[in-house]
Amino acid sequence: MEQNPKSEGKCLFCGETFAKAGINRHVQTHLKQKAKENAAGRSYLVKVEPNPKWGSSPYFLSLWVDGKAIMEDIDRYLRNIWLECCGHMSAFTDPKRRRQGGGDIWSFFEAEELLAKGKTKKYENLMEETYGEVLMSRKANNVLCKGLKLEYEYDFGSSTELLLTVVDEYPVAADEEVVLLSRNEPLEWLCDTCKKAPATQICTVHNWDDDSLFCDKCAKKHAKKCEDFEEYAALPVVNSPRMGVCVYGGGTMDIERDGIFVKKS
Repeated sequence: MEQNPKSEGKCLFCGETFAKAGINRHVQTHLKQKAKENAAGRSYLVKVEPNPKWGSSPYFLSLWVDGKAIMEDIDRYLRNIWLECCGHMSAFTDPKRRRQGGGDIWSFFEAEELLAKGKTKKYENLMEETYGEVLMSRKANNVLCKGLKLEYEYDFGSSTELLLTVVDEYPVAADEEVVLLSRNEPLEWLCDTCKKAPATQICTVHNWDDDSLFCDKCAKKHAKKCEDFEEYAALPVVNSPRMGVCVYGGGTMDIERDGIFVKKS
């Protein structure tokens, strides 16, 4: 069954809850106040969501990034909260620069040859100029600016693709390298079988079917019909766009918002 769970997030400054469409407008009011209190510097409000080219999604993060952070800090944060399962490779890409670079297969072969010869700096320059890749060693101050959109990919096999949008920038240092300001609360995914109880498990073998989410009771029934489910294909429902992919079982931070939906009494 097609499900469209409500997407809303709590402001971690004041505790109020807002819909996905309005949360960043709200946190901006707090960041403007922070600009009067924190030390001078440079920081950025960054919206993170699954890449819209694959359709709309209820998942989102609102991050406050300090200008002195490097892109690897953002990469590590995304891995810890949403993605890390097997130490896969990842990359940030500026799609505008990629289109301007006009890279082709011969440029790729040239890059591979440079890397094989140990010419790392030339390889990095070529990847940036031709394919728009943003190096993990770059400082946020030298990459981010208001309005910028960056694509991010984790795992070049079973990929999870994200889009980072710089909503605004501020003349003030962030409290940490990367600060979580909001995140969608656990989504109300219902069991595809009984269509009543909250889903707690997903079958990765049937992940693309209309019947892949199960409550605990229906999961036991499914295990009798799907041997793979009991052996290796059962994964927990978690609050991440990587749910059900590879062997992803949840993040290592913000655990209270990484579980299943619990209806408020």
